[in-house]
Amino acid sequence: MSGRLIQSLVLSAACLLAGVAFAQSVPASQDMAARVAACTTCHGREGRATNSEYFPRLAGKPAGYLFEQLRNFRDGRRQQTYMNGLLANMSDAYLRDIAEYFASLDYPYPPPPASSMPSQQLARGKTLVFSGDPARDIPACASCHGEALTGALPSVPSLLGLPRIYVAAQLGAWVTGQRRAIAPDCMAEVGRKLNSEDIQAVVAWLEIQPVPMDNKPVVALPAKPTMPCSAMETHP
Repeated sequence: MSGRLIQSLVLSAACLLAGVAFAQSVPASQDMAARVAACTTCHGREGRATNSEYFPRLAGKPAGYLFEQLRNFRDGRRQQTYMNGLLANMSDAYLRDIAEYFASLDYPYPPPPASSMPSQQLARGKTLVFSGDPARDIPACASCHGEALTGALPSVPSLLGLPRIYVAAQLGAWVTGQRRAIAPDCMAEVGRKLNSEDIQAVVAWLEIQPVPMDNKPVVALPAKPTMPCSAMETHP
């Protein structure tokens, strides 16, 4: 077993133990920084993310998206052992408070890393992000996540500033059916049309994109008849 995997398992176990303790003993009336201490153990101080190469940023994500993902973990539509156990006994009201807290935070993003990927792969990724692949009925990522890729209210997240391995894992989970959402399950439909080359190209291009200064999700997306389902649905 690799050292990185052992470290990840130890950290995840710490998250679970801390979360169980908080879920059992912290009254909802206490301040939110204390209530989300279990979250920031893995997701970084104030939900800004860490350099773990996996745990995603929570700060600034749409509250609707965060709330639905917390419910998906709690109810088993999204599988991750520690998150499933951490949230098992939390009410919708408690989860909504957590989601709204992280959505309210606004911190600068670090600069993106340099890429070692071939230019042809990066170009393919950019094409899929903004144009999709009409011949295979694959919509552009931007059709749901916005032209700036910063997401849309109430429930579509940004695709920028996320660890490459995390985005690849989530797309892979949609492909294999390990991750699901309440119908209409847009990403399940898209995921079934993606192959491993598509996923690697998209995540390689996304990883090196800087997050714009104005990185808030847009209020609403223009209607696009080619979208597989409503932009109200949740995504990665």
